[in-house]
Amino acid sequence: MIETQTITYKTDLDGIDWVALTARLKADNFDNGRTPDQLRRSFENSFTYCFATAGDEIVGKVRCLSDGVGNAYIVDVWTYTPYRNQGVARRMMETVFERLPGQHVYLFTASAVEFYRKLGFHEQEIGMGRVIGQYLVES
Repeated sequence: MIETQTITYKTDLDGIDWVALTARLKADNFDNGRTPDQLRRSFENSFTYCFATAGDEIVGKVRCLSDGVGNAYIVDVWTYTPYRNQGVARRMMETVFERLPGQHVYLFTASAVEFYRKLGFHEQEIGMGRVIGQYLVES
């Protein structure tokens, strides 16, 4: 746990070191195989996002896909392990929620169910998914 570092939250992509962020995600066992360029494009193509920083280092991130009207999907919620259980993810999520008034917000998780319940999410009985072609391979 890190207690002395001030956390700041940002909602822009200015100054993000995608190579360093990708390396940190890999080191923290939160890597899904995206290259730094793919990670950057994922955020650029998102409706909204939030980063938590401690000094010059990113210690948390979340992004949201949305139609801007009625449906949104939260993805890529991550807090660097030494900063967990300090309210970082909650603050990032609340920052993203501010951009989603009136929308039904979805997310899928198997590892942080209680955290998301505390944010007002509840289980829904149905969900399906499909990968078109090979995951992360562009045609």
